Amino acid sequence: MAEPTFFGKEWAGVVRDALTAGPSEQARRDKLPMYWDFFDRIRSAYPASWALGCRNLPAAPGEGPAYLFVQWAGGVVTSCQVVGPDEPLDATYVLGMDYPDWKALHDGYDAQRTVMYRKIMLEDGDLLEFFKGIYFFVECLAVIAAVPARYPAPVQGLRAR
Repeated sequence: MAEPTFFGKEWAGVVRDALTAGPSEQARRDKLPMYWDFFDRIRSAYPASWALGCRNLPAAPGEGPAYLFVQWAGGVVTSCQVVGPDEPLDATYVLGMDYPDWKALHDGYDAQRTVMYRKIMLEDGDLLEFFKGIYFFVECLAVIAAVPARYPAPVQGLRAR
């Protein structure tokens, strides 16, 4: 089966399924059980939505960013879809990241460093409330990054660290 196109409709469906499944067993083995207890507690009551933007997406030059909209409720993803630049965007938190940084994340760049080094930035939403669940967000970002995808254009000079 061919990999879905990054930021395509099919990719959003695979992301939804991956987020529903949660972090891999390998990821869970790499951290203390109490970390995952906290993750599961946040997940079970997480009421927010994210609009994760991709600036400079090669498939849509000059059209503005596309967003992966993810709605959480009761510990599950209730909506996961790609929203284009001309569609209404109503999310609790809007975050943006450049295409090369998305590609680096997919190629193995660390999700925690992606947040810490401000490669993904909160553009709209309450900063303090967002950071109360930052470990949950980071682990979900790592899950999203692990979803197989066909990227529309190569990125020159990109190395995963």
